[in-house]
Amino acid sequence: MVEVDTVRRLALSLPEVVEGGEAGRLAFSVGGKGIAWTYLARAKPKGPRLPRPEVLAVRCPLDTKEMLIEAAPERFFDDDHYRGYPAVLVRLEAIEADELLSLLSGGWRATAPRALVKRVDGLA
Repeated sequence: MVEVDTVRRLALSLPEVVEGGEAGRLAFSVGGKGIAWTYLARAKPKGPRLPRPEVLAVRCPLDTKEMLIEAAPERFFDDDHYRGYPAVLVRLEAIEADELLSLLSGGWRATAPRALVKRVDGLA
């Protein structure tokens, strides 16, 4: 299980990631593009989307998303709003910190400006 403070610590450990969520919601970005944010769900059709702090949306390639959902539906899922969008929904109660860091790192790599990725890779 991953707590909100752990999500924050993991996300902000990535190069040049900043936090910018509204009160009660997480949102992390790099180079002005989101890599992870609090999931907003509809309680009823056509109703407003409400924050679900126990679920994090994390950017990832569509093929990775499909593989994650198929391999571990207890941890990862999709909904109509995210179908076809390159982000997977993660149940924080069902994931370990190391797995979440790996997922966040992939989201960072896919989203960060190319020059930043090259600079970080050059340091490795």
